[in-house]
Amino acid sequence: MLPYSPYSSISFLLSSLSIFAAVLLVDVALAGDPFVYLDWDVSYISVSPLGVKQQVIGINGQFPGPVMNVTTNWNAVMNIRNNLDEPFLVTWNGLQQRKNSWQDGVLGTNCPIPPGWNWTYEFQVKDQIGSFFYCPSINFQKAAGGYGGIIVNNRDVIPLPFGTPDGDIMIFISDWYTKGYKELRKTLEDGNDLGIPDGVLFNGLGPYRYNESIVPDGITYEKINVEPGKTYRIRVHNVGISTSLNFRIQNHNLLLVETEGSYTVQQNYTNMDIHVGQSYSFLVTMDQNASSDYYMVASARFVSPDTRNRVTGVAILHYSNSQGSASGPLPDGPDEADTYFSMNQARSIRWNVSAGAARPNPQGSFRYGDITVTDVYVLLNKPAELINGQLRTTLNAISYVAPSTPLKLAQQFNVPGVYKLDFPNRMMNRPAKFDTSIINGTYKGFTEIIFQNNDSTVQSYHMDGYAFFVVG
Repeated sequence: MLPYSPYSSISFLLSSLSIFAAVLLVDVALAGDPFVYLDWDVSYISVSPLGVKQQVIGINGQFPGPVMNVTTNWNAVMNIRNNLDEPFLVTWNGLQQRKNSWQDGVLGTNCPIPPGWNWTYEFQVKDQIGSFFYCPSINFQKAAGGYGGIIVNNRDVIPLPFGTPDGDIMIFISDWYTKGYKELRKTLEDGNDLGIPDGVLFNGLGPYRYNESIVPDGITYEKINVEPGKTYRIRVHNVGISTSLNFRIQNHNLLLVETEGSYTVQQNYTNMDIHVGQSYSFLVTMDQNASSDYYMVASARFVSPDTRNRVTGVAILHYSNSQGSASGPLPDGPDEADTYFSMNQARSIRWNVSAGAARPNPQGSFRYGDITVTDVYVLLNKPAELINGQLRTTLNAISYVAPSTPLKLAQQFNVPGVYKLDFPNRMMNRPAKFDTSIINGTYKGFTEIIFQNNDSTVQSYHMDGYAFFVVG
């Protein structure tokens, strides 16, 4: 893979008690806030997205799973039955569990749901708006699906900072392997690399046959139906394992309006690099003459030219008055020789500080420049290395091991020996090791986190349950 700014560092401010252990939060649900009740069955289903029949994880028989559509301050109650043959745990990527911090779906605060059991998650989407997704958080199950979308709508008293779209479209893009997730998991446990993905999926489906020599016959592809002249809000989530993807729609502009709970200054893009775990909202106007259908493309970034065609997903945008099928070459993405394109594109995104989001006041009304930083951590990651025969990645030379006793239980009942509050605030000159070492944060403090990527691949981080601010 090509290098992606391998020695760059990014700083964040995070109001936290701990990075790896969530805080105890006060019940702030108001009696008048609505409830939404969902009942989900998690089970194996058979699909053939790349022409090879394989077992994936579906929710209520769907792959991807159903969309959770709620409004700011609503209370979500989800009863999840695990019909898999191993434990299952789902995390709500980007949602802050304001009502109950035991519901975030991450090892340390939650126990997995055993096979044949159910668990009811209950939390409030307090003071949030935007586009998010849920996914499995253990056992490498995310490589088999189990994901779906989350929409948190504005309350009626908070206007959208753009005209109401004519429709809302959810798109999941992801790298994909034809091997089962258990086989992939064992590959990693045996100290081996997964290699290049076998393809890229659009909403769980394989690529449109834009080139007969590249895409085999019989692949089912995604078709998005639209009406000419209408404007749609298209929410795009990269739910993959490790591959950054460039998203684009042939002959259409992408007007960026929101990313993961924040409205942005509206800017047009012809394509957008979307890294693993990221979610973007675009307004797309169907302003073409519909002489034919149009390609929607998600192509792998930072891969060698000989594998690029293999790791490309293609869907179809179909106008109701389209005159024919899409044909010809795919629209060009960014120049692969420009290794700083993605970083510069990310820097071009600006917060819309004049718009309200979950509250009537502008998003940028808090004086972040007046924050007193209580802790500073430099988190350095290097290429994966063998630790006791297993291929593991590390932060500050520590590969985290989830204890059998959840961190919150150990904290609440003072169980000794479960974890250590000794995570180093910078890289130590010592060999990499396994450990259950967590950050000893300051309650109601602000932690500055500097991410230093010494690997040659893009790294994504999940700040589970927290809001953070990019400051440098």
